[in-house]
Amino acid sequence: MKTITKKIDKEWFDLILSGKKKFEGRVADFDINEGDILRLEEWTKGDKRRFTGRFIEKEVTYVQKHNAKEWIENQPEILEKGFYTIQFD
Repeated sequence: MKTITKKIDKEWFDLILSGKKKFEGRVADFDINEGDILRLEEWTKGDKRRFTGRFIEKEVTYVQKHNAKEWIENQPEILEKGFYTIQFD
């Protein structure tokens, strides 16, 4: 088990904090597995992004790596690395 830290905007952070949002979609540029801890750190938007000090840690309960070339052809990073859907409780 490992902890993976990622930035997240306030609007998504608040949805996860409330329990309404229980998944996260991310470019697959890192290794993540069931049982890992996903630490989501809230960051402000705009030119001067900064960490707000708030974070959530969630245990990953399911990971699906996507390779949906037909709907992301204009996103070279996703085409190269894939895309995760990450579920947590």
